[in-house]
Amino acid sequence: MTVIAITGSTGHVGRRVADQLADLSPTLVVRDAAKAPRIEGSPVVVTDYTEASNSVHALEGVDVLFMVSAAESKFRRVQHRTFIEAAAAAGVSHIVYTSFFCADPDAVFTLGRDHADAEATIRASGMHFTLLRDNFYSDLLPYFADDSGVIRGPAGDGRVAAVARADVADVAAVILRDPAPHAGVTYELTGPEALTLDVVAARAGAVIGRTLSYAPETVDEAYASRAHYGAEQWQLDAWVSTYTAIADGQTDRVTDHVERVSGHRARSIEEALSPHR
Repeated sequence: MTVIAITGSTGHVGRRVADQLADLSPTLVVRDAAKAPRIEGSPVVVTDYTEASNSVHALEGVDVLFMVSAAESKFRRVQHRTFIEAAAAAGVSHIVYTSFFCADPDAVFTLGRDHADAEATIRASGMHFTLLRDNFYSDLLPYFADDSGVIRGPAGDGRVAAVARADVADVAAVILRDPAPHAGVTYELTGPEALTLDVVAARAGAVIGRTLSYAPETVDEAYASRAHYGAEQWQLDAWVSTYTAIADGQTDRVTDHVERVSGHRARSIEEALSPHR
């Protein structure tokens, strides 16, 4: 029997994947066992992306690994490399990784460069792999708004084909059940349409019951308006480049990959934000 391991099961995407594969009793790889979902027959193992030896031990006997990318940090590349190399050392044969739509060493979105580094590590690992290059998440976009309900940033009139996290999970669950046909494949996961941020604000606000709007900024204004957070430079760059990537046209392409793999059409922003979808 194929042994599947899932990271990130305490988060939105990983938890949905774990629930969909409950009949296969996947191994849940978590940092805190107390927060792991309770799935009958599923063992829980504890490790951290920074802990090479613990990760090797945790992944021994695993055939297929679903790796949700680590939380944003300036150490993220090292964390990804450490865990990917541990998976290879443990004998994992196939890894499915949540990357970013425009992953590239020179991506406008600075965190897309981190994903490119992880992808390179995966390709060099010797494991079979499937890469899920997710666009920005549609069900998170309205929460970019500040306390006054304004989404501010230098996105101009750019469009984003944002994808629902539920669709990412649905695609991952299908691949994990039968990974062989997806070996070596990169899927670019998007929603069904590309929207400007003013349209995102209007449509998302109507669903969540909040008046939202979009206020374009220049790049200089974007850095200045975020300075009061006292964030490190890498974090400021990530925040601002979220919008410049949209302005640059790197996120506006719509694909059919969600439907191609999951068998259902990609969710609209309204469907992504509606409960029980």
